[in-house]
Amino acid sequence: MISRFLREQKRYTQKDLCDKFDCSEEKVVPIIRKLKEFGVLKAVKATAPQRDMSELIDEDIEVADVEVGENEYLYVFTFVGVIVVAGCALKCYPKYLLSKEEPKNELKQVLKVLEKYNSREQIIRMFNDSSESSAFNLLAVLLFLIQDYYENGVYSNTEDIIESNGSGEILWDKTINETFSLLSNNRPYYVDLRTKKRIMDDFDYFKRLHECILTKASKEMKDADLLDLFEITEIDLTDEELDEFGDKEYILYRIENELGTQFNTRKQLVLKTVYAYIDHSGNLYDTDCLSMFGTNCFNLVWESICADIMDNQLEKPLGTLNLPHPLKSEYNRNQKLIELIEKPFWSATGKTANETLIPDLVTITPSQFIIFDAKYYNARLEDGTTPKGQPGIESVTKQYLYQLAYQRFISDHGFADVKNCFLIPTENKEVEDKGEASMIMLSSLGLQDIKVRFLPATMAYEHYLSGRKMDISLLRL
Repeated sequence: MISRFLREQKRYTQKDLCDKFDCSEEKVVPIIRKLKEFGVLKAVKATAPQRDMSELIDEDIEVADVEVGENEYLYVFTFVGVIVVAGCALKCYPKYLLSKEEPKNELKQVLKVLEKYNSREQIIRMFNDSSESSAFNLLAVLLFLIQDYYENGVYSNTEDIIESNGSGEILWDKTINETFSLLSNNRPYYVDLRTKKRIMDDFDYFKRLHECILTKASKEMKDADLLDLFEITEIDLTDEELDEFGDKEYILYRIENELGTQFNTRKQLVLKTVYAYIDHSGNLYDTDCLSMFGTNCFNLVWESICADIMDNQLEKPLGTLNLPHPLKSEYNRNQKLIELIEKPFWSATGKTANETLIPDLVTITPSQFIIFDAKYYNARLEDGTTPKGQPGIESVTKQYLYQLAYQRFISDHGFADVKNCFLIPTENKEVEDKGEASMIMLSSLGLQDIKVRFLPATMAYEHYLSGRKMDISLLRL
């Protein structure tokens, strides 16, 4: 199986993709169409400005069919994670990783982050949703089965056996009815006790089936060069082949019957996943198979990470906040910080709208009120050059407005310092001070200009994965 690294948001020509997939233009076109169908690949006009862009704007996306040999379009991956299609494993790494062509260690960490981020949903993504169809997500199923095995072991069924003088529970009814007793001082003594022992059935059909699928899944992942990427140890439990368990219909029939007798949640989940695996009977080499583990919206992941490590307090009740002065009586202690932001009033209706400004995160210390905005951009901010790839004017103005929205609360509780800050990921190892974004007409109102900090993604991920909060002083605000 071919294994290739691709950078999110980088512009690729059709010839570039032929080289990546190691195939002709005739063979790469159906693959491009499938990737576009599932929303992980977009097309843009092949213009000079587009080749130099590091962001993808919706207005630039072209809706057009793919033709062999065309050079009118550039292709952009909008996905971070792993895609397996037509026997090729595509390792899509985040767009801020610019210095390496194959950032394996960095992508390993990103996959751990994605696993933790997705764990909140507590579901197996067995199917990929697209605008036109839903396809079986074999990669997600393989990963679930392997990870479940390392957490819970092989599917097992037990049976109770009766022993003589064993170490288990004594079955007194059987002992009295089936053995002889010795009498001493009119008291019976039993020298041959019947005991119950619970043992695992090593020849259980479903245990063997589970072992077979786990071994097969591990081999497929190894062939795709994905075991090391997901930091999974190879599994080799059996030499049995799947066809030794009967034909497809028979295996599914047995699983259905087993599901009717099992009430253990974990066993039911494993059985249902094995059922889906057998029912769809695909493999990672299938031309029609497209499997994914990752996200089209890594910006949301970055926002969630920053909110976690910066101790976001937007959803906390006002009564629990560590304020410089006690909460004033006109504020409701149970009201959340985010609920203080005013909503637009429409006089024609006499009602306010439901939606209003929503900051990414707010951090409060005994002396500081800090409004952060997590920005997933490849900003190029060098002295003496026009900024490129930076957050747009709407981001800058909204950040000022966030402070304005909280101005009264800040004044009422005597915060000594107020800060506004963009947090942008970087592949570098140290926090970088990139100055400020400012607009005189807004800063003249007494609002703080917006600090710009490049935050090392690796550092942020380490804090997120370990559940630690970041030391705000590192940002040198």
